[in-house]
Amino acid sequence: MLLNTPSNTIQKLAENTRLLRLNRELTQAGLAKRAGIPLSTLRKFEQTGQISLLSFLKIQMVLGTLEDILKASEGKQTGFTSIDDVLAPTPKTRKRGKRT
Repeated sequence: MLLNTPSNTIQKLAENTRLLRLNRELTQAGLAKRAGIPLSTLRKFEQTGQISLLSFLKIQMVLGTLEDILKASEGKQTGFTSIDDVLAPTPKTRKRGKRT
């Protein structure tokens, strides 16, 4: 089983961003200009993974993945509001057919 760590995740985000840039046939200079960030910031991000959140989101906006990031951050709804909800036995509901 592979567990993601913050360091691994940063590197993977930088790698994925670089691949998206290349797939869209953008140079580093072109992407940096469109995103409104310094070229050195983009280069540092692709090499080390270090970047501010604002600059990262600007890059993702240009690459068309900003909405995906927002959706991913929403998480999944479990329907539980407390540990008591998790531990409580689920009531059995009778299933009934329709009367015709």
